[in-house]
Amino acid sequence: MRIADVLRSKGSAVVTVTPETPVTGLLAGLAEHNIGAMVVVGPDGLAGMVSERDVVRKIHERGAGLLECPVSEIMTTVIVTCTPRDSVDDLSVLMTRHRVRHVPVLEGDRLAGVISIGDVVKTRMEELEETHEHLEAYISQG
Repeated sequence: MRIADVLRSKGSAVVTVTPETPVTGLLAGLAEHNIGAMVVVGPDGLAGMVSERDVVRKIHERGAGLLECPVSEIMTTVIVTCTPRDSVDDLSVLMTRHRVRHVPVLEGDRLAGVISIGDVVKTRMEELEETHEHLEAYISQG
């Protein structure tokens, strides 16, 4: 299965923040949209990724004052990306190798969506279920 197939199923809407957004604004957006990470988009395009995990780790290091700091102070700037043509299996390997849970999908320079580890697991479960059903049908036909 390709990333484009996953995006067709889940949708391609992406919630973004700017590097200047305060961490409190980021947290409000994460809660409002019930998501674990956001893509950071600056004037030149994709600037980084920022997750709940980034917030927790930085608050532990720097204290509650971090909440008023801009997202640019806590975001990850080395971004792992994929394209709609990539396979879900390849993305799974990429996520594991780089220890990331959210990957922006780029179509050229355009942000086409975000795939989470949950999306990858859901897709894999659906594939296994389909295989199981095919095997049961094959066996029952005898």
